[in-house]
Amino acid sequence: MGSVSNFILRRLALSVVTIWVISVISYVIIQLPPGDFVSSYVAQLAQSGAIGSGDDLARLRADYGLDQPMFIRYAHWAWGVLRGNLGWSLDWGRPVADLIGERIGMTLLLSLTALALSWILALPIAVYCAANRGTPGDYFFATLGLTGVALPNFLLSLGVMYVGYRWFNLDFSEVHSPQYATAPPSLGKGLDLLWHLLTPALILGLATTARLIRVLRANLLDELEKPYIVTARAKGMRELNLILKYPLRVALNPFVSTIGMTLPQLVSGSIIVSLVMNLPTVGPLLLRALQAQDMFLASGILLILATLTVLGTLVSDLLLAWLDPRIRLAA
Repeated sequence: MGSVSNFILRRLALSVVTIWVISVISYVIIQLPPGDFVSSYVAQLAQSGAIGSGDDLARLRADYGLDQPMFIRYAHWAWGVLRGNLGWSLDWGRPVADLIGERIGMTLLLSLTALALSWILALPIAVYCAANRGTPGDYFFATLGLTGVALPNFLLSLGVMYVGYRWFNLDFSEVHSPQYATAPPSLGKGLDLLWHLLTPALILGLATTARLIRVLRANLLDELEKPYIVTARAKGMRELNLILKYPLRVALNPFVSTIGMTLPQLVSGSIIVSLVMNLPTVGPLLLRALQAQDMFLASGILLILATLTVLGTLVSDLLLAWLDPRIRLAA
């Protein structure tokens, strides 16, 4: 029990340090390009023919704290984050926490649904392919997997939206049916939301599903060649039962370790999908923040993505330690 507690404490401490390092790197990188929000604002004024004076621009920089050195700006921002204040969006003129809070729920729901669908689809398909190596079904799923990896999800989104609207009169950009659009929260509204998110979640998770199938299939095939499996097969054990009882748990180690990378990939990958399908996630918000050089909003979103990455990795470590006690004893 003590080894388990020490393992968890070490991982938590490492997670905190990692989030801090990522916050510094992301904050600095966002401000590396020339110019700032005021420069972008001046460019907009120039396009409209209303150019502010030099004193106005200097006052704006002073009001937004852009006239201070970068390390001082980061210190103010980091201290605010520790108190739950992510700063003020220069572009929207609203608190960053409010802007992200309006969209983070939909973002996490879409990403977690895509992750769950990826696991639900990849696990049985990979087991089937490993148990039926070289059959037409194996080749079919291998081809489907390569297509899923190679096909950009935004192109698939366009195709699905066209087919749905052209032949089935379906609008995949809506997250609620008309009768639930203005209705108060309820079980029916929640189920309706999940139903509407099913299509974008499948689109978003297709490439992840294809990669997971390939990883788990390869791991299972490697385990099936080991002596203990050959011995069990020689004793007459059915192939499917043999896979489920022995090698599957061992093969799940690399499968589980991908959670830390998969979740943030789904969140960041939803940017283009959300733009194409007009979904209210943080993806379009991050894109606009980067274009406008809204450093506080962009830093806040990137900090959340980094936290998701670290939390996903932590979950992966804990699951791996549960699956294989040797990991937590050696860590």
